Amino acid sequence: MSDPELRVVLADDQAIVREGLVTVLGLLPGITVVGSAADGDRAVELVAEHRPDVLLTDLRMPHCDGVRATERVRAAHPDTAVVVLTTYAEDESVLAALRAGAVGWLSKDSDAEAIGHALRSAAAGQSTIDAAVLARLVASAERAPTRTDQPPDELTPREIEVLGLIAEGLTNRQIARRLVISETTVKTHINHLFTKAGLRGRADAVRYAYRNGLVPE
Repeated sequence: MSDPELRVVLADDQAIVREGLVTVLGLLPGITVVGSAADGDRAVELVAEHRPDVLLTDLRMPHCDGVRATERVRAAHPDTAVVVLTTYAEDESVLAALRAGAVGWLSKDSDAEAIGHALRSAAAGQSTIDAAVLARLVASAERAPTRTDQPPDELTPREIEVLGLIAEGLTNRQIARRLVISETTVKTHINHLFTKAGLRGRADAVRYAYRNGLVPE
């Protein structure tokens, strides 16, 4: 049985990049581009119109950039995952987009295989964050001076365990293997802890874990 079709909206203000991505994605099996946009405003409109599985968006665009587009899509269409696309890993906007709810980051130098993997992972609720970007995110977090005896936001021990593994950069599949549970169970724990702690994405989760001293030494 083949995997279901993955529907993607992409946004990039540079026509040559946008058209190239449409061509590349069109060659990947099981992936269909249902719309392309030159700015964030149009990208948000296309997401509302087509309800894609993933929005692949450039960060630096006129009118509405990738960070703002991510915020708007995640707020209005939480079933659409967002992967950001940029030239520089050190771009501060990458961290801003992850905090806004993006689940993945891609360099514009990425090959077709990497792009396809990132999109499928995002649609499955798994993170694809470059190690350098994750390291900078962790470095920007404020570690709590001491671990409190009372778990914050009434998190269960298992939810805290899952949170710690997210902070280590593990995907849902890796967490499932580490804890010997199903990916569905991992997603359930993540949904619960995100709701309890008011988290909008994995980037928020990393910062929350460090801020509350919930990352194992």
